[in-house]
Amino acid sequence: MNLKQWQKWTDWPLMILAIVFLAAFSWQVLAGTYTTLCEGLMNAIWIVFIVDYVVSLWLAEDKWQWFTHNLISLLSIVLPMFRPLRLLRLVKVLHVLGRTSGMAVRGKLTVYTIGSVSMLIYVSALAVYAVERGAEGSSITDFPTALWWAFVTATTVGYGDHTPVTVYGKLVAVGLMFTGIALIGMITAMLASWIVDQVNAEAEEREEEAQSETDRLRRDIRELTDTVAALREEIRGLRSPDASSSVPKPPSTPPVPSGL
Repeated sequence: MNLKQWQKWTDWPLMILAIVFLAAFSWQVLAGTYTTLCEGLMNAIWIVFIVDYVVSLWLAEDKWQWFTHNLISLLSIVLPMFRPLRLLRLVKVLHVLGRTSGMAVRGKLTVYTIGSVSMLIYVSALAVYAVERGAEGSSITDFPTALWWAFVTATTVGYGDHTPVTVYGKLVAVGLMFTGIALIGMITAMLASWIVDQVNAEAEEREEEAQSETDRLRRDIRELTDTVAALREEIRGLRSPDASSSVPKPPSTPPVPSGL
């Protein structure tokens, strides 16, 4: 078995487990019931994620390269606050589906960016709400406020109307700010790339139209040249001696007798 086969067999099961993980984490934070069951379920799924990481690293041909390209996976199993980021495997599944649906590279990048931004804001809001709602002096006391705080922090706006007061909340804020800067840069690059492609496409279309018009003019000139050459041949033929001798002479009149 190689790494591609392992990922093909585990993508869908891990995606489902990731959704269950996020659902359990959300229920634990928002509802506050069945906390022991939710915690046990998340720990079991976390162990599955660890097994997947170890097996993938073991099957990788270039282990160091695989390790450096999957640091987010390492963080997701090492740091508890990053566990929900395993939902990024949803993007991997969309990538697999995109290979069969013909999704373009920009489409895959767009799906990845939108999924990452949405999940980052939601998970950060959950994390900061879980630690800030009971803290003394905290202004983030409900989940809608936590969502608002996560959105303005990820976009680096930072109104300052709501700020975390706990150490854990501030750590989440730092990670969200750094990640938000990267995501905004990615979105800006995608937009700039799209604009450049639109300009290039329009320029190529105009170039093709100009080339088509040039080809048409060349064909017309070639036909006109052939017509002029044919006319010259006809004129030359009319001026040649053979052509003049072939013209019938008028009959000669008999001489008139001089005595008449």
